[in-house]
Amino acid sequence: MRQRVIAKQENSSMCLVCGLKNQFGLKAAFYELENEELLAIIHPVEQHQSYPGRLHGGIATAILDETIGRAILIKDRNLWGVTIEFNTRYRQPVPLDEEIRVIGRIDHIANRYFEGSGEILLGDGSTAVEGKGKFFKLPLDNITDFDFEEQEWKVTQLSTDPEYVDI
Repeated sequence: MRQRVIAKQENSSMCLVCGLKNQFGLKAAFYELENEELLAIIHPVEQHQSYPGRLHGGIATAILDETIGRAILIKDRNLWGVTIEFNTRYRQPVPLDEEIRVIGRIDHIANRYFEGSGEILLGDGSTAVEGKGKFFKLPLDNITDFDFEEQEWKVTQLSTDPEYVDI
């Protein structure tokens, strides 16, 4: 299904998933879609492997956790999530050295937590990994001493940023 990209979310400098200066990071780009899902695009490389040519399962879980947790920002830019629990189901291997798309969505919002789900999609559109998580809702100041300028928390526009995506 074709979806319009509404906005691009911020990256930081050193986060394992979104850090643009982390030499071992995934350098994920996050896009808010018109259907209120969040799309992450990554290009895993050899440093992210478990078995040769395959993305490490823990890293697959990390990108799902980050994408689902960030999906709450579509609804409230001042609300952040801390993972309470996360479940992953591996359906097929995730290859290295090709574009991987990750979808995250919010399924339920309660007073103190939210729940979400997501998938890692391969180039042919098939689902490689599924995830479901429960996140405690907190303002960022209650999670960490985060300096937006020091962490270089900003949207970095790229010539490859899509206007529409097929998911």
